[in-house]
Amino acid sequence: MGKSIMSKDNFLYPRGRYYGQVKPENLVFNANLQEFAQKVSYICNLETGGKLSPDEAYDQIKALWKHLKRTRKQLQIGENPFQNGDDDSERAGQ
Repeated sequence: MGKSIMSKDNFLYPRGRYYGQVKPENLVFNANLQEFAQKVSYICNLETGGKLSPDEAYDQIKALWKHLKRTRKQLQIGENPFQNGDDDSERAGQ
C-alpha cells in the first residue's frame, strides 16, 4: 500500500534532479523553485479549464512569486555571486 502512495506522489509532484553547486541553501531553493513551478502549472491549468478566473490565477501566482522571492532572500541566494566558498582553501595555500 505504501508503494502505491509513493508512486502517486511521484506522479503528482515530480522532482527534477539537481545538477548545480551542492550547498544546503541551493538545494532548499531548488526544491522551492520546483514546487513553485508545479503550483503555477496547476493554476494555469485551472484557469485554462475555467475553474479559476484570470484575476484569481494572477493573484495566486503573484502570491507564490512573493513567497519564492522571500525564501530566496532568506537563503541569501545570489547575494555574493563571486564568492564560491573556496576562499579559505585558497588563502591556506598562500
